[in-house]
Amino acid sequence: MIDRKEIIEIAESYYTDDIKIGTVASHSGLDVFDGAIEENFETFAICQAGREKTYTEYFKSKRDANGNVVRGIVDDHVVYDKFNELMLPENQQKLVDDNVLFIPNRSFTSYCDIDEVENDFRVPMVGSRNMLRSEERGMDQDYYWLLEKAGLPFPERINDPEDIDELVMVKLPHAVKKLERGFFTAGTYSEYVEKSESLIKQGVITREALAEARIERYIIGPVFNFDMFHSPIEEEMNKTEILGVDWRFETSLDGYVRLPAPQQMNLAEHQLTPEYTVCGHNSATLRESLLEEVFKLSEMYIKASKEFYDPGVIGPFCLQTCIDKDLNFHIYDVAPRVGGGTNVHMSVGHPYANTLWRKPMSTGRRVAFEVRRAIESGQLDKIIT
Repeated sequence: MIDRKEIIEIAESYYTDDIKIGTVASHSGLDVFDGAIEENFETFAICQAGREKTYTEYFKSKRDANGNVVRGIVDDHVVYDKFNELMLPENQQKLVDDNVLFIPNRSFTSYCDIDEVENDFRVPMVGSRNMLRSEERGMDQDYYWLLEKAGLPFPERINDPEDIDELVMVKLPHAVKKLERGFFTAGTYSEYVEKSESLIKQGVITREALAEARIERYIIGPVFNFDMFHSPIEEEMNKTEILGVDWRFETSLDGYVRLPAPQQMNLAEHQLTPEYTVCGHNSATLRESLLEEVFKLSEMYIKASKEFYDPGVIGPFCLQTCIDKDLNFHIYDVAPRVGGGTNVHMSVGHPYANTLWRKPMSTGRRVAFEVRRAIESGQLDKIIT
């Protein structure tokens, strides 16, 4: 892991009046850029050829003679053949020379090697660099390990497929879609075998990935992704904030459940098992009597992160949960960075964050606002790693 002091020294060389906010142009990049513009920062998009026009053309910014943005959100960009070219020393240096503070998202850690992110990426990062690895399911000290250490609730694991005696979720990577999942459900061992063999034949999953899959008891209930924020520099109010809640649209699951049961039963083999590829998000709020439990879970996660991943979570994180019939939370995934569904709140802000800060406050703006507060209070070193 790069010594944090080295990153702080690099940040200290920045001209604080000319800091730019940059991120990989994917995932929740638009929210990051929109929030940065709202806080009067210039923005920098790291793009990949073939998928760059969203950022370089359609959301390109236009500023007036006084430098005020009158349209768009992306001020500057670079386009690489592949995202991981960002890791080349000369490309990192360009970001440093341009005073870029980097906001990590899931695309960054999916397309760039996690070892290089930890050891070789010498660009000041807003957030917890060492916690990004915890998102790699199956590694030592992944987020399941951290949830267990924190005493947080998560779905029970089934170690042997032959022990399946009720509905389970089988979690493994998609064979083709790098960022997506080859998840499927099963209620019995025979169904597990039948579905897995069919998905292998279709090329959705691989036998090797299946051998390493995580099998969990299925929690029947709605999904709530809690977009949270932890501020190391807050001195007067509580350091933990709930910004908002999102949930996902997933293909082909969402189309599948809209079909009448007789049509579901008569689908072709390749249509029978829905996929869980995220294609969009929507916003939600939570019953008020449950909000305090969300804060409790978040505080437990933050405390454990400080103990096992010093300095612990910084800035945005997301607890992805299901709520069962007895109103118990079960955490099935954790994002120790900007969540994947925050674009749904860009520009208009999150309901809870707007209420707390008395202005439109999306996750992207909350990150930029934290950068602004850190610069003005001389505490930038507390929010970068």
